[in-house]
Amino acid sequence: MRARGPICASFREAGFSEIGSAMTDSANRLAKTYSGGMQRKLDIATALIRRPAVLFLDEPTIGLDPHARSGLWNEIARLSKTGLSILLTTHYWEEADKLADYVTIVDRGRAVAEGTPEELKAVLRGDSVQLALADAEAGKRARLLLQGLVGFAQCADFGSASACDCRPRRHCCARMLLALQSGGIAVVSVRVSRPTLDDVYLRHTGRTMAQAEEMKGEAQVEGNNRL
Repeated sequence: MRARGPICASFREAGFSEIGSAMTDSANRLAKTYSGGMQRKLDIATALIRRPAVLFLDEPTIGLDPHARSGLWNEIARLSKTGLSILLTTHYWEEADKLADYVTIVDRGRAVAEGTPEELKAVLRGDSVQLALADAEAGKRARLLLQGLVGFAQCADFGSASACDCRPRRHCCARMLLALQSGGIAVVSVRVSRPTLDDVYLRHTGRTMAQAEEMKGEAQVEGNNRL
């Protein structure tokens, strides 16, 4: 398949000149020779030929390298500004935060939270403090200690047994580190960040998206082993 006349012309006529130009520049190449980013642009181009009122994008940037993902984000953002309604599913919270006007978080087939990205993050008071600890045992002791402190909204695993993600309220970070020191728990590193949609997901589900994906993969392997 080559991206010839109909796709390129329809795109230019609809005002989507950037993707139309990209398709025109590569019109004489077989589509199977396109990069991953160009193949996704071709998918979007073919979907827009009939000028739909709503565009459905299911995991549009999965598997793309950071540069290609960023380029496709820009194209999707431009399309949304033309008045086109876009329904997008993603496992990348940064993608949802950057592109979405309204977000619905779904866990195990059930909607657990919805709102604009800023509304969802505003519910979380305080920063996210991610601790890296010496080993799994230190991680377990740290979680037990911090969950008992007043001023901590949540403390849970963060990707591994030797790390945890805490939500201390304002002015609690120093007290947290002192408590860990008093408990004989060595902290390898500390990272403080503003709330993200992954933090929102953690609050509503008790795990991060990375952990959810890991659990999903383990369940699929277990299911395959039973066959």
